[in-house]
Amino acid sequence: MKYDVIIIGSGPGGIFSAYELIKNNPELKVAVFEKGEPLEKRKCPIDGDKVKSCINCRTCAIMSGFGGAGAFSDGKYNITNDFGGTLYEHIGKEKAIKLMKYVDEINCAHGGAETHMYSTTDTKFKKICMQNKLKLLDASVRHLGTDINYVVLENLFSELKDKVDFYFNTPVKKVEITDGGYRVIYGDDHADCKYCILSVGRSGSKWMEEICSDLNIGTKSNRVDIGVRVELPAVIFSHLTDELYESKIVYRTEKYEDRVRTFCMNPYGSVVNENTNGIITVNGHSYDDPARHTDNTNFALLVAKHFSEPFKDSNAYGESIARLSNMLGGGVIVQRFGDLIRGRRSNTERIAESTVTPTLAATPGDLSLVLPKRILDGIIEMVYALDKVAPGTANDDTLLYGVEVKFYNMEVDIDDNLETKHKGLYVIGDGSGVTHSLSHASASGIYVADHITQNDKPA
Repeated sequence: MKYDVIIIGSGPGGIFSAYELIKNNPELKVAVFEKGEPLEKRKCPIDGDKVKSCINCRTCAIMSGFGGAGAFSDGKYNITNDFGGTLYEHIGKEKAIKLMKYVDEINCAHGGAETHMYSTTDTKFKKICMQNKLKLLDASVRHLGTDINYVVLENLFSELKDKVDFYFNTPVKKVEITDGGYRVIYGDDHADCKYCILSVGRSGSKWMEEICSDLNIGTKSNRVDIGVRVELPAVIFSHLTDELYESKIVYRTEKYEDRVRTFCMNPYGSVVNENTNGIITVNGHSYDDPARHTDNTNFALLVAKHFSEPFKDSNAYGESIARLSNMLGGGVIVQRFGDLIRGRRSNTERIAESTVTPTLAATPGDLSLVLPKRILDGIIEMVYALDKVAPGTANDDTLLYGVEVKFYNMEVDIDDNLETKHKGLYVIGDGSGVTHSLSHASASGIYVADHITQNDKPA
């Protein structure tokens, strides 16, 4: 088969690339190759009854498939350059914000119009945070919720399916350079194209590394974020979440001057498992529908670790800590904050007596046996710092789930058009190491689609 454009990966970057390409030029022949399932077939077999833990499916339904890892997230689209990636370093701050707002318009047009847009503009909490050695980052956030996010993806696929060739359950083995462009090899077959867009997300990090090695594309090490997911009664954070929904708060520890930040706040949400390359970590989500709300709020506390020579594989470091947690707990470990401070392992009885009812069935344990002391010290400091702006955060019954690890792809050497040294080969989304969020990844896909259709004329 011969295509004008082949997109590898159908996460947000790939979806919005395809959307914008067809919108700009309906005559384009576009294909999307995806190793996972179509959206309606994506279902994790863990049901908490017959299947209680990961059975290592051929492709993880949570991490792969149409919609990418973000399909079952709580659908937060943050419009900001303060976090979520460094796309603005390539395309400029003004352009990045403009594209993120355009992504929001598309989401609203496909089912998200009734959801709420929150903003930190003029909030009193900026001052309160500063008075307590915390920094509240600026952002506008559209919260679709896990339920409406799914509807938006359904509608986008419905619009694209007759205009774009989708190849599901089709992992790409290799990408080769040809005289006229690129050859995408899958199974025992191949497809050719003039332009190729790689959008494989965080779960495609190892594949991306192999492609860069094969094609002699430069890369550099990125960071890894390691920490825990906090779960507590929703009322403790309600004064923040009712106004801001998601509050990205940063703290610099007194002991080491490390940066600890809140991440992925889910008011009235649930804690969930996440499978990355066979490693079970923890995450969280929430629904827009009030009928599906819980009594708890959860959020991550993460410490960023950067490495220099001679060690460069930050993801391997994060994986080793997550594997240790899996070894000790058979998956995710949960511990009461009071037990952690007292230096004792949580057990089933103390968890059951807690005033916080866990939303994830995790193994009671001791996070101090898993997390490095420096990281754990930073998390404990951050809990006490947050307790000053949200009293009750440091209660004994606050639950800490571990570990949460945010893997970032190595940063691929791309220019300001998100193009590699090979003309017509682009790397977008979280697979590039440049974006770390739904909004930035989606914006990068639109940017590349516009570059292809406006500056080049496909054959």
